Amino acid sequence: MFDKRLVASQPEQFTSTKTITAIPIRHPAIRDALVQLSLSSSIRSIDYIASATVGSEQVELDAIIVQGESGRVVLDIVPSRPIRDLEDEGLALIALGELNLPTLVITAEDLRREPRYSNSQLVWLYNRHQVQLHLRMRILKLLFQHHSMRLGQLLEEIEEAGSRGSRAIMALTCANLIELDLESQPLGPTTVVRLRASYRNG
Repeated sequence: MFDKRLVASQPEQFTSTKTITAIPIRHPAIRDALVQLSLSSSIRSIDYIASATVGSEQVELDAIIVQGESGRVVLDIVPSRPIRDLEDEGLALIALGELNLPTLVITAEDLRREPRYSNSQLVWLYNRHQVQLHLRMRILKLLFQHHSMRLGQLLEEIEEAGSRGSRAIMALTCANLIELDLESQPLGPTTVVRLRASYRNG
């Protein structure tokens, strides 16, 4: 027999094409941050360190490490900071210091900044959406032929009726195959779409 209460208490695990390992979501702000980082064109990978050893002590670390264009940083997501006693906090700070990485502080205001927040939440709804092969190839071919396209133009070019084409574009963004401009304006016909940088440069 297993304890159903124990199973229910386990945090949700976050994965994306950029995560190296599953990351436990112990606070909603962590999920928001991971969604935005997974969709960001400047982020290459996201790693997680659950614990570390300081001296003879095992310390729960819950450190999220992000690899960006300028190197690796450890995230400090302010709303999700764990509550520790003084001894555990001191050990955690020592363990984080031994990583020898700069810290990126992310506040609640950073996470909720518009239009990035709403755009990211909308796109991530299609993270598990399956895109048919012919449609994926059509979208990638068009973006390979152009430096960039507006979303409305791309939807016209792929000639997909209803919302099928837009769902496919959102899903391919989640899959890190294409990039959407989520920062400058709410998603719409003039939103810029590009092939992922590594494909453009390849």
